[in-house]
Amino acid sequence: MLEALIGFTFLAALLVLLVPNEWAGRLAFALSAVPFVGSLYLWSRFDAAGNALTGGTIAFESRYEWVEVGGRTVSWFVGLDGISLPLVVLTTFLVPLAILSAWTPVDSRQSQFYGLMLFMEANLLGVFTALDFFLWFVFWEAVLVPMYFLIGIWGGPRRKYAAIKFFVYTNAASLLMFIGFMSLTFALGDSIGSLALPEITRALADGGLETWFGISPDRMAMVAFLAMFAGFAVKVPIVPVHTWLPDAHVEAPTPVSVLLAGVLLKMGTYALLRFNFTMLPEQASALAVPIAAIAVISVIYGAMLALAQKDLKRIVAYSSVSSMGYVILGLVVFTEYGVGGATFQMVAHGLISGLMFMAVGVVYNATHTRMVGDMAGMADRMPLTVGILVAGAFGYMGLPLMAGFAGEFFIFVGAFGAPSLPYAPVFTALAMFGIVIVAGYLLSAMQKTLFGPFRLETDYEVGPAPFHDVAPLAVLLAAIIVLGVAPDIFFEMIRDAAMPVVEGVSVDV
Repeated sequence: MLEALIGFTFLAALLVLLVPNEWAGRLAFALSAVPFVGSLYLWSRFDAAGNALTGGTIAFESRYEWVEVGGRTVSWFVGLDGISLPLVVLTTFLVPLAILSAWTPVDSRQSQFYGLMLFMEANLLGVFTALDFFLWFVFWEAVLVPMYFLIGIWGGPRRKYAAIKFFVYTNAASLLMFIGFMSLTFALGDSIGSLALPEITRALADGGLETWFGISPDRMAMVAFLAMFAGFAVKVPIVPVHTWLPDAHVEAPTPVSVLLAGVLLKMGTYALLRFNFTMLPEQASALAVPIAAIAVISVIYGAMLALAQKDLKRIVAYSSVSSMGYVILGLVVFTEYGVGGATFQMVAHGLISGLMFMAVGVVYNATHTRMVGDMAGMADRMPLTVGILVAGAFGYMGLPLMAGFAGEFFIFVGAFGAPSLPYAPVFTALAMFGIVIVAGYLLSAMQKTLFGPFRLETDYEVGPAPFHDVAPLAVLLAAIIVLGVAPDIFFEMIRDAAMPVVEGVSVDV
């Protein structure tokens, strides 16, 4: 099933690349619906217990030997558990909506644009399902290629600068992560015979690390943890390695920003959970205080930066930095609701940030400006779009019965009394203060741009947005509300997969 899902998406990307421009958008939307239906089928048939990396049952597992490298077997090894399945569904859900939102702004080289969007989706599915490091790393790096071209060709005035900055930052981070992980595999010596992630996780849990080039096992584990954490932190991103994100978002076309915030940032937090916090829990627990401090700084600093912005896209971009800080805090506390809530928040943030970027894009399509001081009273001219934008903003603020509230609530419950994190109530209270700042900058931006007498600095006629622009906004808002009202849609399977990670950490570390 997973091979069919990934393979079909690759073939769909190739087909869209070859068709005439006038057919590309509608064909891409139709083809992108197939992986979404496939992911729903996987969800309906899902039956897995525990975490795939800690010996739990893997759903839809398939494994075929590929090549042998340095005495270790590289395999095509894919599967799903309760952590990866929600992210697969999120990816296949957002891509058709992002493609639909591109019908208005993308009017050149359309077959190439939509083909690259589908190519990126296929690689994202690979990242969330691959269970062999070599295979996973191929997909991980391949995601960079379409994103680079999507920003560099269809982006704003500084698109080349933003695309190069994005690629250099994330590629350098991948190199650092690669060095850290491969050091672990070499230090495991003969205790592993492949690059399968479950096998490596079990070998590390059994104390398989050996002294390597004079480096003791404990020191090797800590060095590898720090290298991988630094690499993944850039992808999240967290402060202070976040500076590539606002530039990428501002210059990227709206549909690309939707996938960048909605899915690509989740690659970093997903990898942190899979590699750092699952494979090296003792090192994560030993560094709990500095990691929690970084998380809180990201929450507060990201929110403060958003408060200072005048560009609506930059406001939402810095909001993502703040929101990802909550995910890091949830992961580092090693509690059922902390780790589970962090994973749930990945999905919730993917939906809410996607909605916010998409709504800002619809406003920009009509006004050709994103600056707070350039417009006012948009609610009179675009009432439905503005209504959904306001609802999405309240979701970002943590309004109850919306997905963002559920994710943050789980994290705060898991973090407040976490026994493995010293001063846990202090860190949690400081992080919660970020919600106040979020409310401040979002309410201020909405008041200035959406309400009051109509005013527009640019010379454009503004009216209701076309149906194909508003429809994906309504679908996203509905999903946010459904997930907020019934979080167990995903949270139950997430909690089952998170428990082995939690149980692998002693509170006395």
